[in-house]
This record gives sequence, C-alpha cells and structure tokens, in this order.
Amino acid sequence: MKKFVVAAAALLAAACGGEPKSAPAAEDAPAPDAHISIIGADDIAERFVKLALALGQHDAAYVDAYAGPPEWANEAKANKRPLDEMETQARDLLEALDVLEGDGADPRERGLKNLTTAALTRIRMAKGERLAFDEEARLIYGVTPPAYSLADFDAALAEIDAMLPGEGSLAERYKAFRDKVVIPADKLQAVLDAAIAECKQRTLAHYDLPEGEKFILRFVTDKPWSGYNWYQGGYESVIEINTDLPIHIDRAVDLGCHEGYPGHHVWNLMVDRDLRRAKGWVEYSILPLFSPQALIGEGSANYGIDLAFPGAEKLDFEQRVLFPLAGLDPKDAAINDELNRLRRKLSHARNSIARDYLDGRIDRAAAIAMIEKYELETPEAANKRVDFIDGYRAYVINYNLGRDLVEAYVDRKVAAGEDPWTAFAAILTSPDAVGALTAN
Repeated sequence: MKKFVVAAAALLAAACGGEPKSAPAAEDAPAPDAHISIIGADDIAERFVKLALALGQHDAAYVDAYAGPPEWANEAKANKRPLDEMETQARDLLEALDVLEGDGADPRERGLKNLTTAALTRIRMAKGERLAFDEEARLIYGVTPPAYSLADFDAALAEIDAMLPGEGSLAERYKAFRDKVVIPADKLQAVLDAAIAECKQRTLAHYDLPEGEKFILRFVTDKPWSGYNWYQGGYESVIEINTDLPIHIDRAVDLGCHEGYPGHHVWNLMVDRDLRRAKGWVEYSILPLFSPQALIGEGSANYGIDLAFPGAEKLDFEQRVLFPLAGLDPKDAAINDELNRLRRKLSHARNSIARDYLDGRIDRAAAIAMIEKYELETPEAANKRVDFIDGYRAYVINYNLGRDLVEAYVDRKVAAGEDPWTAFAAILTSPDAVGALTAN
C-alpha cells in the first residue's frame, strides 16, 4: 500500500505542475541525517506548503510565518493561482492522505490531513462560501466550541460585583479599579523587560533552547490585537505590543509568557528545531494562521502563564517586583489578581457573542454591548474586540478553549506521574496536537 502511495503522490505532483524540490537556505536546512519515516508523506507535505503559499496570495492573513525555500514563496507571488485550481489540489491531497490512512495513519499523516482540511476550508471561504461559526471552528481548528447561554456567566459577574462595592455600574467600578493598575507609559519598557526576563529564566530552568535564540520587542499602534509574535526563522522572533489601549500591570507577565517564554516564541523554536530541521518535515516551514496549529499555539501560550507561575507565584512576583517598578501600590495586587481569576470565568462569553454575531443573530452594536457587559471592557476596547472578530472570526476560540484543552492534557499527564514541563513540550511538538488534546 505504501508503494502505491508513492506512485499516487508522483502522479499528484505531475498533475499540479510540481517542480523539483529546491534546497532550503543553508542556515535553515534540515539536518543532513533527518529521518524520513513515512513514504509518500514528504511529497504531500511539499505540495501542502506550496498550496498554503498560493492561498496566502488570496488570504492575506493566512501565512503567519514562512522559513522554507524562498523560491517557493517567490513562485507563489509571481504566479497567482485560481482558487478553483487550488480547491481541486486540496481535495487531491486529502484523497492521497486517505490512501495513506488505509495502512493506519500515524500522527504526522493525521496532522497533514488536519492542515489540508483547514486550507480547503479557507479556500472555500475565499471563494465566498459562508460557514456557520461552529462548522468553521470544526473544519479549521478541529474542535467544536461548547454552547453557552450568556446567563451562564451571570454568577461570575455577581462575584465581581461583590468585590467592588460603591456607586455606579459594575463596569464603571471595575474600570475605576483597573485604572489604578495601568502601567505608566514611561515605565512600560522597564516593566515589560523585567517580566520577560523572569518568564525566560523560569522557562530556561526546564528547557534547553537553541543557541542564539532571541526576540525583538516593539511597540505599535492601530492593531486589533494586544500582542503578536512574528516568527522570523533562524530562532528569532519579533514581538509587537499594541499600545492603543492602556496596558495593565498583570498584562506584563501575561504578554511575556504568552508571546515569549514558554509561549509562542518557545513553541516556534521547538517546532523549527525538532520537527522541521531534525526530522526534515517540510510542512513545518510554514505556519498557517487559520489552522489547527492555532489551537495549540494560542492554547499553550495562555496556559504557559500558569505553567511558569503556578499558584500564587505570579501575584508574588507582581507584588514584589512589578508594582514597585511601575510606581503602583502593591496593596492593589491581591484584589487585581482575584479579579483576574474571576474574569477568567467569563472568557468563554466571547465565543458565545462571536457565534451569535457571525451567524447573524445579533448586530455589531449588540455585540459591543455584550462584550462591555460580559467581558467588562470599555466601549473602545469592546469595539476593538469586534474588529478582531470581524477579521479573525472563529479564531477567538483558540485562546480560551485551547487553553482549557492544554491544561486538561497536562493535568492528565501529571496525574499519570509525568512532569508538567515535559508534558507541555510534548504537546508543543506533537504533529497531531489536536488529536492529543481532544483524546479521552
């Protein structure tokens, strides 16, 4: 069966006009002894990467990072391919993967199938097809988010309300307290530098990262997101922090862990080193934003905060180091920490609001009002949240549902006697992370 797949893959390459594989740049080349264990999957992986690059010419946000042969990217830019042709190729790739599955799919093959299914879905959407929120989430990210009634979140709002007595609405009282813990603009660089250094130190206590790894921190404006990691290849990232809105003191550690250590930056390092270079798996030369990679990427980055700062350690670090560094009153740290714990109970409200908004049951004004109430956001911040939903759609599930799934996975492994950092690294480099996260 595997020999048949080799022949099928060769026919597929010819049908798609595939050219001979070009060697990656020397600094990014896979290890000379890279182990190629799956006959046929390598050709499919190359076809997938070229398809993803072609899709990026129609779907501007689709390719989040690329570290493969530059000539493949140049070809995609020079010859913009029709969406119909790309849809046919995606279906052909899935058919070839189904043949491989006849011998029993391994994690890499399942991962390729998930990636290709997501790409096919984005091609269909680029052609104008509208999918329901849950269907989009299932086809692109591999999971269906739970259904909620917004009333499910009222108990958490009541707890927050009880913590903030006084005059005015809950939103007004919440904002008044949160204004007390905003990092002053002239202290922002120093506070973030200290938080990132602590996140890195805690991560290095458990992981050997590639020599020379680093990232550059930049402040930006006019973005729908609060922070973004742009992996550059070569074990380097650019991390951008959006300063359109006030940055609260608790966000310093959150951003340091989520975007850096042990979050996106570390994830990209491990995938690049352990899968693309060591194994020679070319599909990891590209990071499609709208794919199952997002579930593990965002979920692990959010869970990584608690991994690096378990229990009360984040509160302790903020109280001792960050509050004084920012010129804020450390007495506010404990209340702020408890409010954040309660606010996490509201995190899935965003999925419910996004589902109703994208499926046409509520309009933009209603979505903004619901985010103001259930996420305790200011009107300006709520408006940005809806901007994000407009652009990224069902992607919002990856932050909360993804985090919950990663936490549950690590907890299962710890209950079986495994070290949490070991379990975390395993899921970061699993070629079928979604399958591992959703397994019972």
